[in-house]
Amino acid sequence: MTVLINGQTTDRISVRERSFQYGDGLFETMAVIDGICPFWDRHMQRLQKGCQQLQLPFPDRSLLRAEAQVLIQNERRAVLKLILSRGEGGRGYVYSENVPPSRIFMRYPWPEYPKQNGQAGVQVRFCNTTLARQPALAGLKHLNRLEQVIARNEWRDGEIAEGLMLDENENVIEGTMSNLFMVQNKRLYTADLSRCGVAGIMRGYILDLARNAGIAIHIGDISKQQLGDADEIFLSNSLIGLWPVNRLEGQLLAVGEISRRLQTLINRDYPHFHA
Repeated sequence: MTVLINGQTTDRISVRERSFQYGDGLFETMAVIDGICPFWDRHMQRLQKGCQQLQLPFPDRSLLRAEAQVLIQNERRAVLKLILSRGEGGRGYVYSENVPPSRIFMRYPWPEYPKQNGQAGVQVRFCNTTLARQPALAGLKHLNRLEQVIARNEWRDGEIAEGLMLDENENVIEGTMSNLFMVQNKRLYTADLSRCGVAGIMRGYILDLARNAGIAIHIGDISKQQLGDADEIFLSNSLIGLWPVNRLEGQLLAVGEISRRLQTLINRDYPHFHA
């Protein structure tokens, strides 16, 4: 891992950082392909929206891009993580309005996921840990990820690629690291994220692809029973692209027509997902 903090090559940061003390900040996890982040603009749009919602100053985009390029310009494949912290502060929840945010870039090796995940599909399970309802934070990629940490550590079986998380009303919202889609009667469904969950940039991209392809879309509540009756299920994030689901706990599923159609459109524009 290589780290850049506020433009300086270092892995030391103050314990006074509010990201460290309170999880007060946002983050983005970005794919790096041949020295660029293919979804950079979508990541920046989400980050800026999160900053507006948290009243966190948004750094100059050109500065963020320049700092990112220091770490990724010679990388064929890598993962770039950006943490935006509210900066240093003292004890207590009230933050100072004149402290600039801290910018932390970290470069990681590209994860070597099995190729069969995108081709044959993956096995998923339901998590026992539920997502709390909090509309003020819904959709944001904020630093408070304890729900996902607890949920992801519910299983150690390497055959299970992802866990699905429900809300307090047993609506299926998302995976621990991914967004969830299902298909029923040729219609594409994904969860309403106005109460909880993360609005993934790949989720937004897939919804745009589906609209342009004339695929009917429904965004709303998805019950466990409805998911069990689905014709197709798939997962998405900016590193995996689209993974079909071939087994939901004990239930076998086929990799369906719409999953393959959307996957083909993604791979056409971003071939690294199936390289």
